[in-house]
Amino acid sequence: MSVQVSKSQFKAKALEFFRQVETSGEPVVVTDHGEPKLEVRPYKPLVRRPLDVLRGSVLRYDSPTASVAEDDWEASQ
Repeated sequence: MSVQVSKSQFKAKALEFFRQVETSGEPVVVTDHGEPKLEVRPYKPLVRRPLDVLRGSVLRYDSPTASVAEDDWEASQ
């Protein structure tokens, strides 16, 4: 269960709330006039395999074994 705190309380004790989030792993919800506005939670990096980044980037490859002519290359000289 996450802790709810007003903006003014959060401002006064921000470091204390940061430490609480780090140690407990539970998020802190910051409210403005009783309405939730922000959530402070532990950072979890997005871990992706290198080939996952390229997955789906090749739309169509008709003949992968066909030779490529010199005129087909778009080389800037």
